[in-house]
Amino acid sequence: MESFDQLSASEKAEASELQRMIAVEQQKAQFQAQVHTFTDVCWDKCVESPGSKLDYRTETCLVNCVERFIDTTLNITNRFTQMVQRGAQ
Repeated sequence: MESFDQLSASEKAEASELQRMIAVEQQKAQFQAQVHTFTDVCWDKCVESPGSKLDYRTETCLVNCVERFIDTTLNITNRFTQMVQRGAQ
């Protein structure tokens, strides 16, 4: 197998584009996993008996649960980023 340094410019461009596409797909998969996680958590927390439609109380609970889940995830991510940046200095 050739090393990256031995590839032509067009092959390097193709490899870089492929890496970018893989990174995008990984981000999509991570986002989907996150959505499934908070769907499961919030459903278990808020929905007592599923019916044909959500009542106001259940809908409000679900909205609040998802918003708190997102807030918490963002806070953890930001905190981790700060810790990494401090460590790099």
